[in-house]
Amino acid sequence: MAEKIKQALASVKVMTVFGLTVMKVKTPKVRLGAISVQTLTSVPATPSFNTSFTTQIRVKNTNWGPYKFDAGIATFMYQGVAVGQISIPKSKAGMRSTKKIDVAMSLSSDELPSSTNLGTELNSGVLTLTSQAKLTGKVELMLIMKKKKSAIMDCSIAFDLASKTVQSLQCK
Repeated sequence: MAEKIKQALASVKVMTVFGLTVMKVKTPKVRLGAISVQTLTSVPATPSFNTSFTTQIRVKNTNWGPYKFDAGIATFMYQGVAVGQISIPKSKAGMRSTKKIDVAMSLSSDELPSSTNLGTELNSGVLTLTSQAKLTGKVELMLIMKKKKSAIMDCSIAFDLASKTVQSLQCK
């Protein structure tokens, strides 16, 4: 009888450790991958810019179950004003893996109000944009437990206008 109690207690300990480590659901992360600039033109005199580039939107899932997320939108902005958007299709990041979605972007300052200090920034030689996205979905564990999680992207991109390259890319 005492042996069965010891086995039951050992099983409870193992299940508790398993439940506290493996079954803990973490929030997936959304980030931009390396940016490859195709074109980048800017005119400081009539403050304007146009750029096209390719990048990856990466959804990193560190959970022990897949993260199924709904379609979303990534928005690229200059000083809080949208200069371009891209749709992120509904998809799934497998357990402990990263889903990579290749995208091609074209951004333009056409929609910016004339009151921005775009001309000053273009004269400085660096164009700074931000990018935001939110993906909502569910992490599924052991085919029975589903937890809602929202992955949020907030990136800052600095383009070097002289070399027409990305000077820095930082995501939170």
